[in-house]
Amino acid sequence: MTITLSGLYVYPLKSCAPLPQPAAEVDPRGLAGDRRWMVVDADGRFVTGRQQPRLTLVRACPDGPDALRLDAPDLPTLRLAPAAAERTAVTVWGSRVLALPAEPAADAWISGFLGQPARFVHMDPAATRRIDGRYSEAGEVSFADGFPLLLLSAAAVDLLNTRLARPVSPLRFRPNLIVAGTEAHAEDRWKRVRIGDLVFEVVKPCTRCVFTTVDFERGVRDPDGEPLRTLLTYRRGADGVTFGQNLIPLTGGGVRVGDRVDVLD
Repeated sequence: MTITLSGLYVYPLKSCAPLPQPAAEVDPRGLAGDRRWMVVDADGRFVTGRQQPRLTLVRACPDGPDALRLDAPDLPTLRLAPAAAERTAVTVWGSRVLALPAEPAADAWISGFLGQPARFVHMDPAATRRIDGRYSEAGEVSFADGFPLLLLSAAAVDLLNTRLARPVSPLRFRPNLIVAGTEAHAEDRWKRVRIGDLVFEVVKPCTRCVFTTVDFERGVRDPDGEPLRTLLTYRRGADGVTFGQNLIPLTGGGVRVGDRVDVLD
């Protein structure tokens, strides 16, 4: 059975709506333009759809180098770009990293939408945020939770949907790479894969949280706690519920939808 890359997605602003791509460049931090912007609170702590489901309603598209065009319900379109200002320290989980702020008008836009004081920050290209040393000695990551890329098999979602009263989109799990032509959860057994001409190390199952219960098309949590509630019945392990695999790129270059996927180990 031939395995192919059937979906390719970036999230230019962490926790924003998924943006499909026909092709993308891969750099050490993941897909180019993926999660290079983030929302933080007044203390510089990262804000995501876990705390603010409405963030998933924000649609972000590239609009020039390091800049985005943002749209959100009942708000004017915003062009988001780094301001000429001093770098500021922000935190993502346990990582402290330097970032570039946006203009105050942009911060007012997102603060009003979320109903809390908030700021936009852009990852300083010169800053380095290291991957957990247990998984990589020198790898780095953007504002993603912990790893450069997330891969998910379409068959895993198909299996889940046979157990749900209301099927969910694969995008509920915020993957970068969706692969077709496998059995459900085949990715759990992979160690290294080649997608097109690029090689990736499969380093860790993705542990799932309440964010999976957020309907990104409506910006609200599922009232029944799905699909996490169902995943707890058959995907729970020692470290929690896992679904999909985290990847680290070993080579850089381009990938595109339709690329062949070869399991190397």
